Amino acid sequence: MAQLGLHTFAAAPKWDLAGMRGLLDKFRKHKVRVLEIPLLDPAEIDVGETRAFCEETGIAPVCSLGLPPQIDVITDPDAGLAFLEPAFEVASGVGAFALAGVTYGTIGKTSGAPRSIQEFDGTARFIERAAKRAKSHGLKLGLEPCNRYETHIMNTGADGRTYCEAVGANNVFIHIDTYHMNIEEVSYAQGFRDCGPFLGYVHLSESNRGAPGAGTIDWEQVYGALVEVGFDGITTLESMNHVHPAIASALAIWHPVAANPDDVVDIGLPFLHQVAAASGFHYT
Repeated sequence: MAQLGLHTFAAAPKWDLAGMRGLLDKFRKHKVRVLEIPLLDPAEIDVGETRAFCEETGIAPVCSLGLPPQIDVITDPDAGLAFLEPAFEVASGVGAFALAGVTYGTIGKTSGAPRSIQEFDGTARFIERAAKRAKSHGLKLGLEPCNRYETHIMNTGADGRTYCEAVGANNVFIHIDTYHMNIEEVSYAQGFRDCGPFLGYVHLSESNRGAPGAGTIDWEQVYGALVEVGFDGITTLESMNHVHPAIASALAIWHPVAANPDDVVDIGLPFLHQVAAASGFHYT
């Protein structure tokens, strides 16, 4: 059975442990089993306190990030690996199973042209090296395809699978996101199918980045497609009422995406449970 997680900046633009403690009753009510921790600045995370929180509550952590614009993993892969290393250390320290997100490049960086062979090869070489570093920390490495306005390197589930197959590492998986799928995929079902055995983590993100059900995503199709491919991993509600300044511009988030930030949890999570149950998708 799948687990439902939460990744929302509705309470604060960075990881807020005190805020998470204040939401524990809601997490229990809505069966939130996973929390995604942003590691754009790993130094913000109190590793010991966060691990203790997760062990005390039984909530599993997963970590994510995107590389900053000054790093080009193709021309200077060592700089990219140096940026990832503290994130790997924090992710491992808090007990996460993976570091996911745009681990292969910069959110918001596009060339204005199709991905070149050189870009593909350089990115694949970097992912291979990053996967080895992740493995040394006992972690998996997630690759998140993003829409064409945020990257030209990896846009679809099929793109993600091509990279996974080229790299050949057994700890690399595709971290796919319904917000990006809504722009890039022929259908949710096709996008999930195209990931093949590499589908490992799913962001449930509304078309306007707000509360699920308050946008144009066809959630019945999303859950029906997840049932079709037999997905039983982690799905995480992602919302972006407020975003870390490091990526706000790249994500084009300059105003709240929900009038009431509490709606993301109070309305969005029950909505997802309802649609999942009606589709035959089961959460623990």
